[in-house]
Amino acid sequence: MVKLSVRKKKRKVIVDTVGIAHIQSSFNNIIITLTNKKGDVIAWGSAGKMNFKGSKKNTPYAAQITAENVAKEGLNAGMKKIEIKIKGPGAGRDAAIRALSNSGLTVTMIKDITPLPHNGCRPPKRRRV
Repeated sequence: MVKLSVRKKKRKVIVDTVGIAHIQSSFNNIIITLTNKKGDVIAWGSAGKMNFKGSKKNTPYAAQITAENVAKEGLNAGMKKIEIKIKGPGAGRDAAIRALSNSGLTVTMIKDITPLPHNGCRPPKRRRV
């Protein structure tokens, strides 16, 4: 039996100098995605991908390390300016923004797109600890 080696085709994304950084920050993790203006993903990272486990994933330090790693990949791809869109109530929101701006990327806009209900669904019962 002959084994054929199949290589995964690397898709080259054409990178503009301007992109969007989507920061999705929950109570359990932080996910940072760097896209171009069309929405094609250039780089992404999460606290879990950076080997943070359990409750350490939702810390500002984990968000900072993740943001630095994503920014480095974006700079290597040729990105210079970014707009930041933040979603979610997590702890590492500010640390991620600070790390992205300090890494050499120019931040042109920060926008909070956290979804807020206009008296929609009934919320879950309060936690009793």
